[in-house]
Amino acid sequence: MKKFGLLLLGIILGALAMYFYCSKDVADMESGQPTVAPKGIITSNQAMVLDKAYDIKHRIINDSLFKKSTDGGDNRSSWWPIEDIQNFINHAENQAGELGYTMDGLRVYLGAYPKANGQEGLTTMFIVPTGKSNKSNGSMFPMLQGGSGDIKGADGLNFGQSGYPPGANYPQ
Repeated sequence: MKKFGLLLLGIILGALAMYFYCSKDVADMESGQPTVAPKGIITSNQAMVLDKAYDIKHRIINDSLFKKSTDGGDNRSSWWPIEDIQNFINHAENQAGELGYTMDGLRVYLGAYPKANGQEGLTTMFIVPTGKSNKSNGSMFPMLQGGSGDIKGADGLNFGQSGYPPGANYPQ
């Protein structure tokens, strides 16, 4: 009976130790590491100012190229699901390595689809990876070589969903 009591005490102490150990991990996960805001963060108000400042350019482009339409006109924004962005980053990093680059960023371009069926192509936005070649350029001052360029030959991400309506301003 004495051995059974020690066994039971050991089980209880083990269960308590596991409880405190696991609850510490859960508390750590809930609190998480402090997030660090990336460079370039702007407030919602600043985003609205930028969006409004673009209105005149968008109006000139839209009015000169497109007939008034009921579908909202040319695109002003693109949207991608977060899963697509994460998958694109993983794909781009792998492809960059295969092409001899170290990926270090993304660049967003404005583009337009080609004219088709007598209609001007609508604006689109696409993302391409940027990085530095893994080959040495032989510079004595590598920090003076400038920013990263687009990774030549790498895939881009397009076909985001346009706003609703396409010409809608920020926020949607």
